[in-house]
Amino acid sequence: MLAQALFSYRLTIPHTVMFDEVHYVPAARKLLTLAAPANTEHPLVGKEIIAAGIALFGDNPFGWRAFSTVAGTATVLGVFWILWLMFGRTRTAALGAAFALLNFTIFVEARIAMLDGFMAMFVVLATAMLLWSMRAHTAASAWPRWVAGSVLLGLAVGAKWTAVPFVAYAGAAFLTIRLSEARRADRSVWWALNAGGHLYWPGLAAIPALMTLGIVSVAIYFATFTPAFYYHDMPLSLDRLLWFQGNMYAQQTQVLPSHPYQSQWWSWPLMIRPIWYLYEYVDGATRGVLMIGNPAVLWGGLVAVAACGYLGWRERSLRLLGAAALWAGAYLPWIIIPKSLGFFYYYYLPSVFLPIAIAAALQRVCSGRFARWDESAVLVALGLFAFFYPILSAAPLAGPQSFHRWMWFPTWP
Repeated sequence: MLAQALFSYRLTIPHTVMFDEVHYVPAARKLLTLAAPANTEHPLVGKEIIAAGIALFGDNPFGWRAFSTVAGTATVLGVFWILWLMFGRTRTAALGAAFALLNFTIFVEARIAMLDGFMAMFVVLATAMLLWSMRAHTAASAWPRWVAGSVLLGLAVGAKWTAVPFVAYAGAAFLTIRLSEARRADRSVWWALNAGGHLYWPGLAAIPALMTLGIVSVAIYFATFTPAFYYHDMPLSLDRLLWFQGNMYAQQTQVLPSHPYQSQWWSWPLMIRPIWYLYEYVDGATRGVLMIGNPAVLWGGLVAVAACGYLGWRERSLRLLGAAALWAGAYLPWIIIPKSLGFFYYYYLPSVFLPIAIAAALQRVCSGRFARWDESAVLVALGLFAFFYPILSAAPLAGPQSFHRWMWFPTWP
């Protein structure tokens, strides 16, 4: 309730489209009329959700952004769910959810009609669903959860291709945990791959589970293109569906001219070049929306990832290693993706997983005289959120030069 209220407060400001809403809102309008393809660089799910908001609430700022707030809230809840399933401690899960709530990137993406918020929501919920399947007690409960997780991964890819690696990660995690379980029980690899006698994913044999993961996620992904078959102009057909995927790839990898806000992948964790989604005189005042991360979460999260990786390796803890791997798995593909331009908001999904690493590291190290460090860390994050709130929320500023108050480094303006 707190997340939904925070993300929804003054949602309609600015009353005009900002940043990449200029692409996705018109595309959603066209999708509603089934007139013709628009914004063919990306799949349809995110634009379908924006279109649903317009259909339900009207073609206005609230309609454009309403479901983005829901996606942001679901992401915060998903972080809680993942941590609770991993560690079984409500305090750890609540701390992670608090860091997610105060993470500027989630707040900003929850208040704009862009695709990344929907993609991240589906990835986070899919991760939680597959962990829930892992924790099932019988095959009768494990299989439906595994299938639901596969559906969510298909929807994530249907929102943005950034989610593609997580389908492979899910399969790799299944095999890694099963083989680790076999090693601890001194059982064979054959036993690990079969269905019976397992603590995790009981009743799921490896080959059927991995085939289900792949087939269901791919089928759901292609099913999300159904509206495109009913366009008035240039409708899709089955024989053009695969061609359309190649066309999207060509558009996403084309060489683009330089941009004043472009940045390199290595700079994103350091937050060297954030992006102004808005900075202009609008709705009666100078207002700004800066896509930036909470320094306590973005920079503190890097320390937490390193701590989880080191302690997880030293202690052979799959939980800690998993907390670090979620961030690494979301970030590392950007090193090899053939994009001619990069922007800080590409770091959105990795930034969503940093609260998980922070909460995991704090629950491991905060004991004895350090027992209350986790609460202090939340208070620091809260203080920074309050300080930066005016340029995250499009609040009225004193004048055109007001932004200097928040510019800590020369590369931030």
